Amino acid sequence: MSFSRSLLAIITLLLAAGVAFAGDTPAGTSSASGAPAILPPQFGGWQLKPAPQVSPDAAAADPANAVVLKEYGFTDFESAVYTRDDGRILKIRAARFVDASGAFGAYTFYLQPEMAREQIGDQGASAGQRVLFYRGYVLVDAVFSQQSAMSAAELRELAGVLPRPAGNAGTLPPVLSFMPHHDYVANTQRYAEGPLALSAIGSPLPMELVDFSSSPEVTLGQYSTPSGPATLMLVYYPTPQIAIEHLRRIDAAHQVAQQTSGVSSIEKVGPFYDKRSGPIVAIAAGPISETDARTLLGAVNYEASVTWNENTYFDKKNNIANFLVNIILLCIILGVLALATGVAFGGVRMLVKRFLPGRIFDRPEQMEFISLHLAETIAKGPPGSTGGSAETSNTP
Repeated sequence: MSFSRSLLAIITLLLAAGVAFAGDTPAGTSSASGAPAILPPQFGGWQLKPAPQVSPDAAAADPANAVVLKEYGFTDFESAVYTRDDGRILKIRAARFVDASGAFGAYTFYLQPEMAREQIGDQGASAGQRVLFYRGYVLVDAVFSQQSAMSAAELRELAGVLPRPAGNAGTLPPVLSFMPHHDYVANTQRYAEGPLALSAIGSPLPMELVDFSSSPEVTLGQYSTPSGPATLMLVYYPTPQIAIEHLRRIDAAHQVAQQTSGVSSIEKVGPFYDKRSGPIVAIAAGPISETDARTLLGAVNYEASVTWNENTYFDKKNNIANFLVNIILLCIILGVLALATGVAFGGVRMLVKRFLPGRIFDRPEQMEFISLHLAETIAKGPPGSTGGSAETSNTP
């Protein structure tokens, strides 16, 4: 009976310990998703106090724009307060996304035109005591109680210890590289991965015509032209054929809008011009002249880059030139072997005949052969002949 009670007590203690262990979050791990923690316990002289608040809910990061963050691929969020010995306070809100495209899109969503550019992380900007930047797939919003000359350097140190995405998750969308730089208005580029974000960033094209079911990548920015401000929008579709079809739909909607005096949302931003370059549909909208619109659209040119993503077998072992060289070497080797074999065979035969004459090679019984003596027969004449000239005498 006492043994049963002891065993029951041990099992109860083990279960309690297991529950307690499961309830704890390992150091350096986010309890929200099991992924590595976003924020470090210290950096640049800042100490984390108390523990950060962790949540997998986008509403915890931004209740007003939670659905937009989900479109960008939001995964988890951390909020922390850092302090220094001099009493200064730094509040940091960090959101992690599926890939760098989502972090960049969220960065452009919160970026304001009046912010100053900062060399922090992959891209950064600041306004007063607030600094916004992203690094990899993490977006950071930091607010200082009091900035110093080293605040930017401290945040750069923070950016260096943030977790990084693996593989292609750290690559930005290719459509960003086709945005012109000339006459671009700073801090106005936006990137959308879904219809809600597209509507929130002020797109000149309604989401029905963009058609996110075709998996496009959308970016837009503001430009300054001689005839007025313009919005340039690029829609990057998976293939040129899909882009051709959507450009046809956009042109048809544009014609309908012109015939109905611009009641469609496609004409709310003023004149509208478009073009296609490869899989990219470019749209220039706003109160600008046709000449300026065509000039702006002319700066968008798709250039395909070829990347070998399969084995071409053009290496040392799979090369026609190397194959021919190997054939030549093989012929040389076979020729040398044949010559060596012939010399060896003839040399051995000569040595044997010299030191063992008539015993192995050229023995008498092997050298005998039948001779017809044809030369002697011809000289003597055929059998029965006299061998000489016959004399004839006439006897009377």
